[in-house]
Amino acid sequence: MRAVSIRRFGDPSGMEVVEAPSPVAAPGQVVLRTEAIGVGGVDAVIRRGTLGGFGFREGLIPGSEVAGVVTATGDGVAASWVGRRVWAFTGTGGGYVEEAVAQVDDIVALPDGLTSIDAVTLGSAGPVAQFALAHAHLAPGESLLVRGAAGSIGIAAVELAARDGAPAIAVTTSSPARGERLRELGATHVLDRSGAGDATAPAAFDVIVDIVGGEDLPLFLDRLAPNGRLVLVGAVAGFPPADFGAHLLRSFQQSRSFATFSLDSVPRDALRTARTELFAAATQGALHPVVEAVLPLDQAAEAHRLMDAGRVFGRIVLTP
Repeated sequence: MRAVSIRRFGDPSGMEVVEAPSPVAAPGQVVLRTEAIGVGGVDAVIRRGTLGGFGFREGLIPGSEVAGVVTATGDGVAASWVGRRVWAFTGTGGGYVEEAVAQVDDIVALPDGLTSIDAVTLGSAGPVAQFALAHAHLAPGESLLVRGAAGSIGIAAVELAARDGAPAIAVTTSSPARGERLRELGATHVLDRSGAGDATAPAAFDVIVDIVGGEDLPLFLDRLAPNGRLVLVGAVAGFPPADFGAHLLRSFQQSRSFATFSLDSVPRDALRTARTELFAAATQGALHPVVEAVLPLDQAAEAHRLMDAGRVFGRIVLTP
């Protein structure tokens, strides 16, 4: 089968289409023929080589979520899964392939009204946004800032907060055009990447969901209201400076807090329930999977170039 491998960490030119052996389902696993492959921000971070300390090695096949049709099951997995359309989490890699393998506990059956492309747009991003808002204890009447809102996680956070009636939902993004699209999805204030640009926006926020990280994160800690909470769910701009906690200490009397959030901390049954509900909401038009582009698998490097250039609103999806 065809797969995309990171032959060399760095820019997207280090990615190549290679021939790989078709997977065989081990006990507790399924094999599926992929119809859609989600291209996520974490894929780009891994490809750049900035997470070498986490055990990633050149030769890795990136990608963590796919959707398609189950073609085989391993021991201990019901044969009735064969022929069913599912969304699947493949782990920290293994998704940029024509045939993927996943643990049966990491698959979710797709409703008839949801395409595979929409499934990989929402399948990871939706739960990250939903559980991050819960992790931050966003309460009715509180204000929210989504930093880096033009990606699929940010869009989901905006829509979920708007659905729950948050009175002020600010977003940071790179252009007025993107800001207008986010307003259509529920944002009430549009800021530039520095957090400026809207004089009517709250000066401080009860909750900040940060997908960006990087050197500017301390500036946004300073935008927290008293008792405000910033939850970091991604680091597409890299890790924060080592001394970022000093900003919290300097505002000790404000009782601000910082937390990280990863789906790895959520039980699988809770994730499965959340995904099932989010997929159903999408079929009913309550959530909107936003797709920037659908590209063939052999253009994975181009997908990463678009992400590196900051030209993606929503998600890029690959198809075999």
